[in-house]
This record gives sequence, structure tokens and C-alpha cells, in this order.
Amino acid sequence: MSKIAILGFGTVGSGTVEVFLKNKSNYQKNMGQDVDIKYILDIRDFPDSPYADKLVKDFNIIVNDPEVTVVAELIGGNTFAYDAVKQALEAGKSVVTSNKELVATKGAELLKIANEKNVSFFFEASVGGGIPIIRPLQQCLMSDVITSITGILNGTTNYILTKMIKEGAEFSDVLAEAQKLGYAESNPEADVSGGDACRKICILASLIFGRHIDPEDVYTRGITSITKEDAEYAANWGGVIKLIAFAGKCGESLEITVCPSFVPLESQLSGVNDVFNAILVKGEATGEVVFYGKGAGKYPTASAVVSDILNALKHGNKNLSWEERSDENHVVDYNKQKHRFYLRLEGVSKSKIKELFGEVVFLSRKNALEDEVAFVTPVICVEEFEKKCSDLYPLGKIQIMD
Repeated sequence: MSKIAILGFGTVGSGTVEVFLKNKSNYQKNMGQDVDIKYILDIRDFPDSPYADKLVKDFNIIVNDPEVTVVAELIGGNTFAYDAVKQALEAGKSVVTSNKELVATKGAELLKIANEKNVSFFFEASVGGGIPIIRPLQQCLMSDVITSITGILNGTTNYILTKMIKEGAEFSDVLAEAQKLGYAESNPEADVSGGDACRKICILASLIFGRHIDPEDVYTRGITSITKEDAEYAANWGGVIKLIAFAGKCGESLEITVCPSFVPLESQLSGVNDVFNAILVKGEATGEVVFYGKGAGKYPTASAVVSDILNALKHGNKNLSWEERSDENHVVDYNKQKHRFYLRLEGVSKSKIKELFGEVVFLSRKNALEDEVAFVTPVICVEEFEKKCSDLYPLGKIQIMD
């Protein structure tokens, strides 16, 4: 019999236990062996839980038990989780995780240990919740040369922007509603600042392009400055605002960013609304392939975790791998990149704008202030763009998705 340990009995951990035990007989039939959860690790007490007999507080019990062959790390963070995962792998146990911070910062190191110990380190649930993306990239698209990946990778920000676009709501009001509905945490910083999406695009870029991308190297800007007025100007331009995570080849280096962007209506990403996520992969042979679904939530994420557990039990060491960070210039400095931008200003004449930026496209909206002006720039180096903006005090400043 194969025994499993679950680390963390929070939202995803409890969902994983429920999904696994509900379908355990099917798993055993398909795998031809008995499988069961032996331990659930949590520092809290759950005396009324039907799984109280499985609860432990000492990780050493798990790591020293030879019956445990797979550990599911569902605690999050990068302190205890890192130490626990490393110890489990070094003890010859496979590990699965939904911890995007752990994989984004320590993925190369942990994959190396897993390969050396001939065990699995799987992390399908770390990107896109229940959307299958890691394994398809590893198995189904491995014959193609992937040139870029573009995604809406955070359900909270997408829900907020959808409400602002469709209902003309204010950011603060929608954030409060998202928290009430459970879409946003009481501290939503990682979501609205872009940090969550940054970690996810780092994992995908490391996987696709074969070298570790550290979140610290990625230009990241969230949605806290977006207003309903910006959403109206985006509509006049012919698109919508989304928080876009992008990674693509630029010669021998990579351009990788996370920032609010105008997305044209003809893009497959423009119609991705509410808490849904979408990941657009562009390959030389396949063209554009889109993965779509709910990017978070108790049961979608738990389903991905259980899938990884079963794969670890059935197939053993079929790990991905990527090189550890070695080249300081692997990621192109954002200031050296070239993009188009949307700007919204007050008290600046159109002639002055043309003088600064050249042939711009002016935008309009209903009930605009008399001295308000909004426009889209031509393609411009970010460094030059920021220099031109230094004396303008823009009310809105958003990148354009090409």
C-alpha cells in the first residue's frame, strides 16, 4: 500500500483530502494498488474533523515514516514549506505542491534534488489552479518551439477589472466585494500588486525556456491605479484592460513583464472575465493554443494536486528541469524594452503631446473633463517614455498588448 501525507489542512489541503478520499476506490482500481492518506500535518487542532485520527503536528513523524511515499505540501510560503519539501525529497519521498512562491524561487534547486533522488517533484496546481498547463507544456507541446506565453493568471484582479469594465464600478468598491465573496484575501496585496501573477509567469517561463527566472528580475505592476475612466478609454480604443503576464524570446534573452494592458477585442484573452484565467501559448508549429478555466478555488486546485499525487505514485520520476540562474542578462531590462502606451492627463494641450510623442492616437469618452486628454503612443523605448512622462504627472499609464 502507498501512503500519502498532506501538509496543511487549510482551504486547498482540506479540499485535497475530500477529493482524494471521495474517489479513492476509483484510484485504487485504476492503479492496481491500495492508496490512502496516512497523515495530515497542521499546527491547529480539528477535534470535530472526521479525519482527526490522521492529524499530526510533528513533521519528523512523516519524514521518518518509510510507508509515506508521497508528500503534498499545501501550506504555502517559503520558510517551513521549503525546509519540509527539501527534507522530504532528500528522504526519498516524492513531493507535489500548489505553492507558487516556492516553485518560482526554489524550483531549480528542488527539481535537481528530486532528479538526484529519483523521486517526483510536481507542481501542476501552482499555476492556473485546476487548469492543466504544466503537464501539457511538458508532454503535448514538447516537440514545438515555444516563442511566447501570455496569460491572465490571477482571478482576483480579473474579477475586479471585469466589474470595472462592465459596471463602471470603482476599484475600492469591487475589491471589497471580492473580499466578501472570498475571491480576494483579507490582505490582497499579492493579487492586486501583481506579485501572484509574477510568480506564475516565472514558473512557466522557467519551464518553457529552460533557465530559472527569479521574480525579482521581472518588472511587475498591479492594478491599484486603474480607474473606471481608464476602462472607458480602453473601450473607445477597441479593447479592455487586463492584468497581463508575458514572457517571450528576444534574441538570446527574454522579455518578461506583469502589468495592466489594453487588450484588443480580437485577442482571445479579451473575453476572459470574472475569476477565470487563460494562458495563451504561441509555438512555431502549433501557432496559438489557449488554456482556459478557473484559476483558483478549493476544488479546482485540489483536483490538480490529487492528479499530481496519482502521477507521482504511478509514474515515478518524470520531472521537468531547468538550469539554475546563471546569466544576469538573461532577462531584458524593462527600461530597454519597446512598447506602446496609453496615457491620461489633465491640463496638457494636444499640440504639446504631439511635440513630445509624435503621431499619437487620441481617445475619447462620455462626460470627460474639459481639460482631460487621453491617447496611445507609437512604439517607444520605455526609458525614453518615462523620461517624457517625468514632467506630465499622468493620471493613467497603461501598456498596450501587441
